[in-house]
Amino acid sequence: MREGEAQKIRLGVSACLLGQEVRYDGGHKRDPFLTETLGPFVEWVPVCPEVELGLGVPRDTIRLVGDAAAPRLVVEKTGEDLTARMRRYARSRARELESLDLHGYVLKRGSPSCGLFRVRVYEDGGLPHGNGTGVYARVLVKHFPLLPVEEEGRLGDAAIRENFIERVFATARWRTFLARRPGPGDFVAFHTAQKFAVLAHSPSHYAVLGRLVSAAGGSRLGARLAEYGALLMQALSIRATRARHANVLQHLAGFFKRQLEGDARAELADVIHDYRCGLVPLVVPLTLIKHHVRRIRVAYLADQTYLSPHPKELMLRNHV
Repeated sequence: MREGEAQKIRLGVSACLLGQEVRYDGGHKRDPFLTETLGPFVEWVPVCPEVELGLGVPRDTIRLVGDAAAPRLVVEKTGEDLTARMRRYARSRARELESLDLHGYVLKRGSPSCGLFRVRVYEDGGLPHGNGTGVYARVLVKHFPLLPVEEEGRLGDAAIRENFIERVFATARWRTFLARRPGPGDFVAFHTAQKFAVLAHSPSHYAVLGRLVSAAGGSRLGARLAEYGALLMQALSIRATRARHANVLQHLAGFFKRQLEGDARAELADVIHDYRCGLVPLVVPLTLIKHHVRRIRVAYLADQTYLSPHPKELMLRNHV
């Protein structure tokens, strides 16, 4: 989000990640990044599917069993099959969450209910034989196909963490924009502010979105907006690379580098080159570019979401 822009962010989260003692053994998996770093910017909506299903705390362990593509959720000790119950609960809970207008969701890694990637699946005889997706998580992502969803374990990767948070704030920004009942001119202005953010992720989506906006006038504006929102989320879900970031930085510099003195122009070129080569993090060239944008008063760039896609206090671009 741009500096000075207030935005209320609401995220679903596996309750144990906030420190709630809801795990099978009565413990928790409190995550410091979520609770301490991200927490001040977020309203959490904690959910523990197993507790809300009525399994209690503590409880017998459960696991995924059978076909990894469509595993069953089974109580390890008794063999009770909870799959149908969990699916019914998950569909009902997802409908409830619609009214909360979530901007993203963080799930517990490895959980047979909440795990999103590589959850261990066992044979009927008890041996692990593959990986799948937790039963609740599978229903959740099917119900909310455009919602940014991640596991807390993967958020330890700086690039994944920055991408997820960027998508969360982009979702909030898009929803706020739609709530204002935008006209064609508003649509153009919104897209203009997102252009370089999209370009860093997907040049092909950049081109498609540009054509979509240019054809957005008339009675089909609503359909164009819906299509744009889906494509925007698809674009941002593609991981930005160092090379694409460097290309965007050079594009930005092109708006004002002729107004710089020789030494300042060379310094900017060197910093962008150092970033491209992996010698400095993204925050270094961005800080210098933002300095020149403010100093020279380059209005077009001052409104670019790419320069401040999320709160600087999160320091996400200090590590990518």
